[in-house]
Amino acid sequence: MHVEEYKYQRKELELKALLEITQAINENQSEEVLVNIFKFTCLVHLSIRSLILYVAKEGDFEQRIAHGVKAKTPDLLVRTSVKEDKKTGSLSIQLEQGFSFGELETYLPVYHKEKLLAILFIKQKNKAIALDLDFTQALTNILVVALENKRFARRQLEQEVLKREMEIASQVQQLLFPATLPATQFLKAEVTYMPHSRVGGDYYDLIEDGNGKIYFCIADVSGKGMAAALLMSNFQAALRTLLRSHTDLETLIHQLNFTLFDLTKGERFITFFIGEYAKDNGELRFVNAGHNPPVLRDLKTNTVEFLEAGTTILGAFESLPFLEVGMRREMRDFMLHLFTDGLTEAMNPAEEEFGEERFLELVEKNSAHDPSEFHQEFRLVLDKFTAKVPFHDDLTLLSLCFSSS
Repeated sequence: MHVEEYKYQRKELELKALLEITQAINENQSEEVLVNIFKFTCLVHLSIRSLILYVAKEGDFEQRIAHGVKAKTPDLLVRTSVKEDKKTGSLSIQLEQGFSFGELETYLPVYHKEKLLAILFIKQKNKAIALDLDFTQALTNILVVALENKRFARRQLEQEVLKREMEIASQVQQLLFPATLPATQFLKAEVTYMPHSRVGGDYYDLIEDGNGKIYFCIADVSGKGMAAALLMSNFQAALRTLLRSHTDLETLIHQLNFTLFDLTKGERFITFFIGEYAKDNGELRFVNAGHNPPVLRDLKTNTVEFLEAGTTILGAFESLPFLEVGMRREMRDFMLHLFTDGLTEAMNPAEEEFGEERFLELVEKNSAHDPSEFHQEFRLVLDKFTAKVPFHDDLTLLSLCFSSS
């Protein structure tokens, strides 16, 4: 064949290869289709007998094409095993024993904006016919950039979906919290809520049943995001349904546990504290289900205690192994501080936790009977302690003050 005729024919084949791959990209074909078209064009139009293509993925290089190679080659090239010299365009690849690229004649590093995106190993069909390595490298670059763009678009879509899910979960969670908290002579309440992320796993509530009883609770669901928000909304719905039916605390806790276990099959759980206060006789009844024990301060005697009676976490077991309903009689003037473990686990720069003892000391020293004043001091103390160290979990503190006067 005449040299000029051969050159013309080769250019014609290269043009076919270029058209086929660009047309597939413009048609927004899948990654699998693009890779197969590239392989086909290399084997048919570019006089290539064997090839292996590695494409960058999460820092390493994943094998996307392997054709006509008898030797054992790795499915993944770890990034640290590939040493590159951008000036000379040469690579040094360290392979584990048993792997080899020996039967392949040439490798082509593929860069985009000085970043190594792929490595193409090839073997020609006919050594007498020169292969345009620059064109082959350029064609590979077109494919790899298209694959990279597809991955980027997919990540963008996934992020948009996640963002929307988080927005919905955040809206769901906000609907679970009380719109307002009481600020009467009889009962004042204040909450400090600091979610670790946009959607937290904490929940608090305060409910008056219209028959002289007030219920208050705090909970922490395992997990975060949409799943946690939906689980908590189911939990709140079950709780409020049971309270409307005037269920006693013991039955309520057993039913909540059964509902949670039925929903999650023990894969998720909730720590939970609920208190029931009767206005007429000042009786305080409560159950602590594996939660941080709230702090009770009797304003008449100025004594402080943790409320620990109860049971284990909810949702982990089909039936609770034990249950004790705590009770305090003739409670008229007192404060209650309910909190999640984000409070006690808040850390300072020395990686010390704020802890229950520091919080208890704060409660004992603070003489305010107004929850909002207590929260102001609490936030000052916490800010000074953490020195702006980020929280590792949601932080919720719900304070109630009951007064007989």
